[in-house]
Amino acid sequence: MAFNWFKQLLWIATAIVIVVILLVVDYKAYDTFAYVLYGGMILLLLITMVVARPIAGSRSWLELGPVRLQPAEFAKFTTALAASRFMASINLRYQNWRDQLVLAGITLLPPLLIVASNESGQALVFGALLLAYFREGMSPLILLLLAAAAVILLLALLVPKLWLVAAFTMILLAVLGLNRRVLRHYLPLAVGVWLSVVGMVVGVDFFYNNVLQPHQRQRIEVLINPSADPLGKGWNVTQSKIAIGSGGLLGKGFLQGTQTKFDFVPEQSTDFIFCTVGEEFGWIGSFVVIVLFLTLLWRIIYVAERQKSVFGRTYGYCVASVLFLHMTVNMGMTIGLAPVVGIPLPFFSYGGSSLWSFTILLFSLLALDAYRKQDLVR
Repeated sequence: MAFNWFKQLLWIATAIVIVVILLVVDYKAYDTFAYVLYGGMILLLLITMVVARPIAGSRSWLELGPVRLQPAEFAKFTTALAASRFMASINLRYQNWRDQLVLAGITLLPPLLIVASNESGQALVFGALLLAYFREGMSPLILLLLAAAAVILLLALLVPKLWLVAAFTMILLAVLGLNRRVLRHYLPLAVGVWLSVVGMVVGVDFFYNNVLQPHQRQRIEVLINPSADPLGKGWNVTQSKIAIGSGGLLGKGFLQGTQTKFDFVPEQSTDFIFCTVGEEFGWIGSFVVIVLFLTLLWRIIYVAERQKSVFGRTYGYCVASVLFLHMTVNMGMTIGLAPVVGIPLPFFSYGGSSLWSFTILLFSLLALDAYRKQDLVR
């Protein structure tokens, strides 16, 4: 830990080299080799599953001498490229189920391989790409259905299942009973929705007990009731909230935080880096960090909107979506509003893989933007 600052300086130095390479490479290469890079990353994820040694129960790190890299971090970049290339195709039609299935396959294959390596946190990030697809014309119904499914699954963990099924049945019957014409035309759809909800409610226990790993179940339990085991499962989140709260308005000063300085907060240089900001720089410092991130997101969206190609615009929104999810989940888990899933805070958390991946995401967009006027509108 004492040499982490020196290692991070080395990562920053190498990231600068990556920036130069990204800006020098012909901007057309990002579009041309999108599928090649995606296929290579899929192969690398498969190799990682086989050759990587378990670290904290996860086979997600490749060790190259003294250097450890996490391919899942870079899979976000290649998946964004491949999805953007596909969506820029002149044959893509969102009303065409075949195209939608292909896009879903491009998006879901990397996170499925990552989950197979017991690394669930990084897999969640790929869900952020839906926001970019929504900008390009994906039906909002898909987002609503996914959000509704998430709410139903969460309620199934909190509310007795019989009550939940009864409440949903009554609501559905009330909606159908308002208009006989609606009942006549949409009865098969209503039955299908009812069966789907009942299936999710009934099947949540099997998924929770047989699919999720013990540490994943603990994270959900801590999110639902963090005070149930403050000295055990809830220790990380409890200490993180104490650290942020103790910072007050102006904070305790640089390197003067007691919760972080004396290691009460685990993983304070990576997953819980934001609690260090809160304790040492207080509410003002935390607010400034949030404003800086929001400004960065606004600029990325601005850059995405001025692209002359569908590929560039879609990729820009993919970058914004990934950074937004990282920011919200990382900050949310330090204050108990999101499960602890091991997602780093962009450009703040210690680590070479995350720094490189965020650098590649951001500066490849800048490379595309530099030559946007040479693109033809597709």
